[in-house]
Amino acid sequence: MDFTVSEKMQAVISMMDEFVDRELIPMEPEVATKTFAEMEPELEKKRDMVKKMELWAPNHPVEYGGMGLSLTEHALVSECLGRSPLGHYVFNCQAPDAGNIEILHLHGTEEQKKRWLVPLVEGRIRSCFSMTEVELPGSNPLLLDTTAVKDGDHYVINGHKWYSTAADGAAFSIVMAVTNPEAPPYLRASMIIVPTDTPGFNLVRNIPVMGHAGDGYFSHGEILFQDCRVPVENLLGPEGHGFVIAQERLGPGRIHHCMRWLGICRRAFDLMCHRAANRPMGNDKTLAHKQIVQAWVAECAAQIQAARAMVLYAAWKMDTLGQKEARDEISGIKFFVANTMEMVVDRALQVHGGLGMTDDTPLAFFYRHERAARIYDGADEVHKVSMGRRILSRYENRTVR
Repeated sequence: MDFTVSEKMQAVISMMDEFVDRELIPMEPEVATKTFAEMEPELEKKRDMVKKMELWAPNHPVEYGGMGLSLTEHALVSECLGRSPLGHYVFNCQAPDAGNIEILHLHGTEEQKKRWLVPLVEGRIRSCFSMTEVELPGSNPLLLDTTAVKDGDHYVINGHKWYSTAADGAAFSIVMAVTNPEAPPYLRASMIIVPTDTPGFNLVRNIPVMGHAGDGYFSHGEILFQDCRVPVENLLGPEGHGFVIAQERLGPGRIHHCMRWLGICRRAFDLMCHRAANRPMGNDKTLAHKQIVQAWVAECAAQIQAARAMVLYAAWKMDTLGQKEARDEISGIKFFVANTMEMVVDRALQVHGGLGMTDDTPLAFFYRHERAARIYDGADEVHKVSMGRRILSRYENRTVR
């Protein structure tokens, strides 16, 4: 293992860091006061700047206009961009589009790639991903009530989904639905492209998250499919392979999320240390003189360093050995990094006192929106149990001295 960062990647990260500091962080107060629609014209200007800098779509295929970075390289990029809530969107490597691009690249037909993949990588449209259902556990993609029944040369989709991130304004959704109810559990569901202007695709609402519903890209939609008819050629990959494709999508996606969370850790840590070093407490002393604050800083620094090493190792293992060989590492980083981020943001907010509860810093935004990190893409408890079960199975009928 060699995690040495190449000169090329050092230059890329340096340019991105500077762009985030100069162009995006000054825009952050608008996130709390303006709608996405109001911010979009200015965000488009920033996106054009990124394209001219040739830093556009870092993890997407070169043949479609991306930079074609490896998973390990993109992990470094994701950490950099994660420092701002605007980072991934402006550089066009945001979820759920990033995962949908991967699916379309690997499993899309030439017509699907032409119609959906190309404009998605170019940033001309957005998309969403509809798997989680209202009445069923989101951590188990085998349990789905949404159905897609063949009727001639069409699928008729009926079901109820929620937490479809960025559905508001998306051009299409990739929908997970049961197509083969009598098949074995892992072969029952399929993924189908559904244009959002299709009759029967109903965006019920943008779900309020801790009081903030959001709009546009910064939203999570509840969707009702009512006799929604789409052509059978909108099927992604073979029928019944939805679960397999979902696993291909979620593995790299967890690396992306974890490194984005580490970017949030970096930002929160910097804010915490600056606040502690400059907040007067009387007698010519600052918060930084308090031993409890010093202990918090040390603990956060150590956890961030450990989390970062874990994620880079998981990304390296996926790049070199494949997703199956990296299952334990992916499960481990999912719950470890999510909890590290929650701790760092919470400590940073505490050091800021009342200011931390306001939207004058990004800490309240991180606190509201990133608590879900321990839930989505598989709840912490699910990852811990599955990882523990796999580890223990290796000790069955084995002699240990």
